[in-house]
Amino acid sequence: MTLVSADQIKTNGQMPFSDNAPEAFHLLAKPTGAICNLDCEYCFFLDKELLYPGSKFRMNDEMLERYIRQLIEAHQVDQVTVAWQGGEPTLMGLDFYRRAMELEEKYRRPGMTFLNTMQTNGTLLDDEWCAFFKQNNFLIGISIDGPRELHDVYRVDKGGKPTFDRVMRGIRLLQKHEVEFNILTTVNRVNGDHPLAVYHFIRDEIGADWMQFIPVVERINDDGRTLYQQGNTVSDRSVQAEQFGRFLSEIYDEWVRHDVGRVYVQTFEAALRNWLGLDASGMCVFNETCGQGLAIEHNGDLYACDHFVEPDYFLGNIQQEHMIDLVVLPQQLKFGRDKLDSLPQYCRDCEVRFACRGECPKNRFIQTPDGEGGLNYLCAGFKHFFQHVDFPMKLMAGLIRRGRMAAEVMPILAAEEAKWQALFSRKKRNDLCPCGSGRKFKKCHARPGEGPPWQPAPVIKNGPDIRSESDLV
Repeated sequence: MTLVSADQIKTNGQMPFSDNAPEAFHLLAKPTGAICNLDCEYCFFLDKELLYPGSKFRMNDEMLERYIRQLIEAHQVDQVTVAWQGGEPTLMGLDFYRRAMELEEKYRRPGMTFLNTMQTNGTLLDDEWCAFFKQNNFLIGISIDGPRELHDVYRVDKGGKPTFDRVMRGIRLLQKHEVEFNILTTVNRVNGDHPLAVYHFIRDEIGADWMQFIPVVERINDDGRTLYQQGNTVSDRSVQAEQFGRFLSEIYDEWVRHDVGRVYVQTFEAALRNWLGLDASGMCVFNETCGQGLAIEHNGDLYACDHFVEPDYFLGNIQQEHMIDLVVLPQQLKFGRDKLDSLPQYCRDCEVRFACRGECPKNRFIQTPDGEGGLNYLCAGFKHFFQHVDFPMKLMAGLIRRGRMAAEVMPILAAEEAKWQALFSRKKRNDLCPCGSGRKFKKCHARPGEGPPWQPAPVIKNGPDIRSESDLV
């Protein structure tokens, strides 16, 4: 039984909420379902078309109004995020989104504001689209996988043709109209070997100052498809665990030396929040529990998560039950708690659990060293990354706790690096490396690309005084 029907709303636009209803939640709307004008080889969502045989995959006007109204009614706070994704959401055409803006105004409560976002491949953008985005303060996410030779490996159109030039054209139009945008890069088996090429391209050639890196992990089902989150093997396109850890670490080393405070990398920002011990990281995958990042299909079907649009995680349809009643269903609350409750002991005992939190449940399908199930496929990579960044993260956390800027970490690390380099300059190739690794210098920090000298940064005799982060900041 629902708490309230879709039409039994109080006259002031508010509605009664159950005690366990969240004040706000994130909902990805897919007005075109899985339909897209591209055919990216690793896209986990294209196969979702099979869930709706015969559908036209277009959210109609009645459903659009019901969705906007219920989304507003379901929020107990005065800022509501309206997030559009796909498939490719621009296939709906501009008039659909103009109508969405009208409906936001129609159902807006006094004092309420909206953050409208859209994740797009950018290939269909033109001046009219970008002027609309600017007028309505949209935040646009653009999907691009790096420079041409890396992007075009997997991100192709329906004819198998490359898409890089069309995506870049869309980005330049967004910049021309001064539309706020960020970059989403999926890290796969190919571009995963070129972290700095990807980072430098996004930072320097695109000129973006906000980016996120999402690992491609395609689980192969028994029938060879990737429709469901099932199976314990991955596709050849999937990034490898250690590869992803190296990818993040190499970009982090560049970022923490030169770009703190002017370039924002979602994973790094989320990690720092966890080093600060804040309640939420800003990324659901690094939070202790989940369940408040749902997805709604073109026909009003609501699912537990964007990555779990499949029958076992279907919650109901907003034509029959109000959205907020579906959000607080026992099965959805359990879905959120299971992220914590299902952690294997190996994770519970891990030194970086506070930062990783087991990452996303969709990736927990391998076994721990002692044979317990539920270990994250990317575990080795995340463990490497979080251990690698520990020292600079502690420095930044210490700065912030003292009311100082995180960007001050850059000159601190530069001074520490200079101390180490002075020590290294006095070592011969066959001497033990002063970093404390136990390896000969020639096999450790004498090698190009070994990593920053403060990693692992132990306190050693006769070496530069690394001290604690408290002393350094």
